[in-house]
Amino acid sequence: MAMIDNAVYVDGRRVESSSDHDLAWIGLLRPDPRELDAVATEFDLHENAVEDAMKGHQRAKLERYGDTLFVVLRPAWFCADEGTVAFGEVHLFVGDRFVVSVRHADRPDLAALRARVEQDPEFLAKGSEAVTAAVLDEVVDGYAPVVEVLQDEIDEIEDQLFAGHVAADVSKRIYQLLSEVLAFQRATKPVPAMVKGLLRGADKYGVDDEVQHRLRNVLDHALRVTERVDSFRALLENALTLHSTLVSQEQNEAMRRMTSASLAQGEESRQLARAAHRQGEEVKKISSWAAILFAPGLIAGVYGMNFDHMPELHWRYGYPAAIAGMFALAGILWVVFRKRDWL
Repeated sequence: MAMIDNAVYVDGRRVESSSDHDLAWIGLLRPDPRELDAVATEFDLHENAVEDAMKGHQRAKLERYGDTLFVVLRPAWFCADEGTVAFGEVHLFVGDRFVVSVRHADRPDLAALRARVEQDPEFLAKGSEAVTAAVLDEVVDGYAPVVEVLQDEIDEIEDQLFAGHVAADVSKRIYQLLSEVLAFQRATKPVPAMVKGLLRGADKYGVDDEVQHRLRNVLDHALRVTERVDSFRALLENALTLHSTLVSQEQNEAMRRMTSASLAQGEESRQLARAAHRQGEEVKKISSWAAILFAPGLIAGVYGMNFDHMPELHWRYGYPAAIAGMFALAGILWVVFRKRDWL
């Protein structure tokens, strides 16, 4: 049912019905257009305000349409199941002798608020401004638990940042929390200006002194909330900067370690390469001398076979020619290897 409660009050006390009532207070929860139009017709509500109340998703604001005041509030609470801050929406149409509240969420519980206000008929007898002040007080008081939860979350993040080891998911949590703080800031920041506007018009519209006192109390609480929320935003932005710095430092340190390891590995590779080069040079020298020594041995081996029919075996100059051939072949090989820097 969209109609949560519908009551009229005389001298601050609820009565069954009265054509000469002091105040009518109607509470609606997610009304359909037909129901809201009926109420709008009854109390001559401005169509622009009615359209805003029907669509929802409005920023916190205070507007006046003729003799009717239109107030939009964004209550907030911490949803423990999801671990996030949730937001509702309350629209108030405030006239001289009526208050129409339109909610788009189950919280805050305005039925419970109505019951508490009804227990103080003297205050309720002060009219629609008293109900407006009570609703404002209820919404602003609901901000305090959210502020404490956000403070605890920020303290936990600061502890993690200064613990010496930066967890990988800290930046994600900072972004999430900063998003919640920004949404909370949008909900709370307009409230002090709204209350100040009500206080400025208090004398013009004959608002009772006790109602003004309660509005000033609401203003004091709202200012404290907005100041803390502003500080939360600054703290989280600084925390995000600090986290980025710490992550960069860790990455730079890791890069330095990797660079040092690469340099050490490169030096080791260069030493191995130099050793391999030296070994190759030695092998070339050994191979060159082995080839030079092999040439005379080849000639000597051929003529040492002692066959009867060998060319120039009984030649008078065979021995000197063989020796000369050995030296000539060895010399040729030495010159070739020398040109190739093998020797």
